[in-house]
Amino acid sequence: MQKGRIIKALSGFYYVESEGSLYETRARGLFRKTKESPLVGDMVTFQIENENQGYIGEIHARRNALVRPPVANIDQVLVTMSMKSPEFSYYLLDRFLAYAEAHDIEPVIVITKTDLVQDDEYMAQIASVYRSTYDIHFTDRDHINEALKDIFKDKISVLAGQSGVGKSTLLNTLVPELELDTNEISNALNRGKHTTRHVELVEIGGGLIADTPGFSTIEFSELDKHNLKFCFPDFNHYSESCKFRECQHMNEPKCGVKNAVAAGELQESRYRSYTAIYQEIENRKARY
Repeated sequence: MQKGRIIKALSGFYYVESEGSLYETRARGLFRKTKESPLVGDMVTFQIENENQGYIGEIHARRNALVRPPVANIDQVLVTMSMKSPEFSYYLLDRFLAYAEAHDIEPVIVITKTDLVQDDEYMAQIASVYRSTYDIHFTDRDHINEALKDIFKDKISVLAGQSGVGKSTLLNTLVPELELDTNEISNALNRGKHTTRHVELVEIGGGLIADTPGFSTIEFSELDKHNLKFCFPDFNHYSESCKFRECQHMNEPKCGVKNAVAAGELQESRYRSYTAIYQEIENRKARY
């Protein structure tokens, strides 16, 4: 038996990398009984039956997993937003950040198409909202490698962000051999398009990245509203001064987070995003 990581899944086969070699494997029937399917990124124990072929016998415990892209044990997600076409949105960015936090994945903010705006004051304003909590990078098509070259080492990365922000362009620039299909943003729908492909982890900067534009829409269907506050780590310091231990920072009196917003110590846009997502979760639970 050997241990390795699944780096590609295609047509029922799982390609496992172990000690510098690649093995073509299938999942044993026992996984059908447990309704557990191997995912790209999984650490597995497998048995070689002939040459470089074999069977997966065990899937090791996952730190996290996503449905789209179907990847496990992710270290960081590059939350990609554009300055223009589509327009930058604090709220959409906050949704992706909270979603990453909920899945125990470190978010890295990548702002693209900075050449279409050339507004240093606006970019400085965006940076001021996030830089104390998150790693944030501003880039354009000609400077992607320069801006992001040092963030991939020893990590498994995936992309996320609103459609049309340039995720495929970003991947094509970072890993040119991928040659992903890209399309200009649809003016009618104000959203982009991409071609669905199998998922593979490819080498980049001493780490691995999923060769897919990742996810562009998210739902908080599995997140309890009481846990949402933990997905906004910039609230943590101020929540210590809340009167009530289980304060949700909504209607409670003497709330440290609301006081910080009122005093200008905590960004109002972040709090507005929090309350909007909180209400979304509350409304969904009320319907079911």
